[in-house]
Order: sequence, then C-alpha cells, then structure tokens
Amino acid sequence: MSDVIAPVAPKQNLLPAIKRGAREYGLLSSLLVIVTFFQVATGGALLQPLNLTNLILQNSYIVVMALGMLMVIVCGHIDLSVGSIVGVVGSIAAVLMVQYRMDFVTVSLICLLAGGLIGAAQGYWVAFWGMPSFIVTLGGMLIFRGATIAITEGQSIGPFPEHFVALSAGFLPDPLQGQGLKITSLLLGVLVVGCFLWVEWRARRRVVKGGAVAMPVALFLLKNGILGGAIIAFCYVLATYRGLPSVLVIMCLLIGLYTFIMNRTVIGRWVYAVGGNLKAAKLSGINTARVTFFTFVNMGVLAAVAGLIFTARLNSATPRAGSGFELDVIAAVFIGGASASGGVGKVIGVVIGAFIMGVLNNGMSIMGIGVDYQQMIKGAVLLAAVFVDVYQKSRG
Repeated sequence: MSDVIAPVAPKQNLLPAIKRGAREYGLLSSLLVIVTFFQVATGGALLQPLNLTNLILQNSYIVVMALGMLMVIVCGHIDLSVGSIVGVVGSIAAVLMVQYRMDFVTVSLICLLAGGLIGAAQGYWVAFWGMPSFIVTLGGMLIFRGATIAITEGQSIGPFPEHFVALSAGFLPDPLQGQGLKITSLLLGVLVVGCFLWVEWRARRRVVKGGAVAMPVALFLLKNGILGGAIIAFCYVLATYRGLPSVLVIMCLLIGLYTFIMNRTVIGRWVYAVGGNLKAAKLSGINTARVTFFTFVNMGVLAAVAGLIFTARLNSATPRAGSGFELDVIAAVFIGGASASGGVGKVIGVVIGAFIMGVLNNGMSIMGIGVDYQQMIKGAVLLAAVFVDVYQKSRG
C-alpha cells in the first residue's frame, strides 16, 4: 500500500498582496498626503471641526453628481450639462416654493422628475440616434443655462422654508445630549465602522472559499484598522462641533446604494460591459441603447438631487448656480481612476477623487492662493490623472 502524500498548501506570498493593496489604496494614500500637506501648510486650520464641516457641505453635491457621472463615463460617454441642470432645477424649486407657496416635499419630487426628464431627453439622442454625447450635452449645457436665467429673470430668488434649508444646512439630532460632544454622531460612526469591517471580512471569506489568494490576515487587519480608525476620528472631530451634517448621511446612503448597483446588480455589470466593449455587449444580448439611456436618466436625477442640496445650502436660487460644476465632477471621476475610454471605474475611487478636488480647493483658499493658480493646479492634477490611465494601458 503506497503512502498517500497530502497536498502541500501553497505558501502565501505577501509581496503580491502588498502590491495589490498599494494599487487599490494608492488613491486613498494620495488623499492622505494632500490632507497632511494642507494641514501643516494652513497651521492646522484644515481639520478644524468648522472647516471640516464646511468641506463636507461644499463637496456633497459634487460627490452626488460624480456617482451619476461615473456610470455615464464607464458606459463610454460624458455629460457636460450637469452644472446647468443644477441651476435650472434650483430655479424651478425656488419659483415653486417662493412664488407658488408649494410645500418642499412636492417641490422636491417635481424637481427629481424634471431632472429625470432632462436626462431622458439627452439620453434619447445619444442612445437611440447615435449622436455624440459631447455634442448633445454641450447643447444641453447652453439650453439649460439659458433656461435658468429666464426662470429666475436674472435675479436671486429666496429665502426658502426651514425644512428645505435643513436638507443641506441641518445636522443630526443628539437625543443622548452629550456635554460638548454629540454622542449620537460618534456612536453612528462606530456603527458604520462595525458594518464596514463585517462586510470586508465576509468579502475576504468569499475569496478564501473560492480558492483565490486572499490578503494575509495581518495585512487585512492593518489596512481595515487604519481605515476604521480614520472614520471614527473623522466622526469624533465632527461630534465636537455640531455632529454629522444631514447631507453627509444622504451622501453616504447614495454611496452605499451605487456601490451595490455597480458591483452586485445586473445593470451595473451591463454598464461595465457596454463601456468595455460595445460590440461584444451587443453580441451577448445586452440592449446597449437602453443601458446608455438609463445612465443619462440616472445622471439627470442625481443632478437634480445635487441642485436641491446646493440651492438649500445657498438658501436662494441664482442665475449662475452650478456654473463650472461639470468640470469638478468630471475631474473627480477621472482622478478617481475611471478610464477616459470607458469600462473602468469604481464608486469609492470617485468619492476619493471628489474629496481630493475639494481639499485642493479648500486648502488653497485658506492659504490665500489666487483663483488663477488654483485653476492651473487643478488642471495639472486632472492631466496627471488621465496620463496615469493612458500610461497604465500602454504598459498593459
């Protein structure tokens, strides 16, 4: 009887896992480096509770629109009209609430419907007539900018009801009534970290059960421990001021929803397939026109959400509202790792990209750097991000 030799488990090599981690979290490391630089350069002003709260409020609508822009760009298109949609939705909301005295819930639903119809109108020409999205949305940008000026008659309209303003300027209540510390906000941060670690641990177990090489436990705990600690520290700083802003909760819910859609649903896989290889997607039976149409409708709705948040933050609708937003949104998506040719991009990368742009804007403003140099630096960062994408493809 011959001896049976048990199979030897392959030795786990840390180097590939570390390289994978460096690629996946390189963007997050860049954000941390930028935050550290401006924290030192501004004498600690960047991470003060008040400024951190303002940073969230200033970038919430950019993050919301970037989630929709991600789907459009991954699908192989672009939308230049998002800033103008923000303006026209804000002007519609203002007229309905101020002049017609409609309640903010009904107005919000009407505005979301208007955003969806605008996205559908643009998506129709792109998806079913094959018109270049650049041209269609450039036309939309001009049309809706003009419509904003016409609706507002060139003047600011406001103020709005308190409940609507709280959409952007409100904070979570603190029923626990902490002394100088918003206990509820801090506990919510701890709960989020717990859920995050549980999801990450389950994902690692699926990788192990599938027979793939998983990240070593020590490296896994180190990585997620740092992330979890950063989230709790972030919530603690906010808890020392007024707690978590309402808009941050809305933003986090949307991030979670779109992460699920892009990673775990059929429509998410279709979007990646259409952007990755249009012909192959058609041959596999995917209705590519409907997928493209959906991404533009979705973009219109999220631009409307951003328009409501931005208008609530200003407490007025202005003729120039949303001007230039499309540049920050598109930059956030590309800096976040999306490919200019479509098929590549992750939600978490886009969120980090948006905050990189936000920290750059905020930090340079605190340092007193002029708008001219700010634009030059942001343009250079965007070019560098696209160059990295092209360089990686050329090496692959």
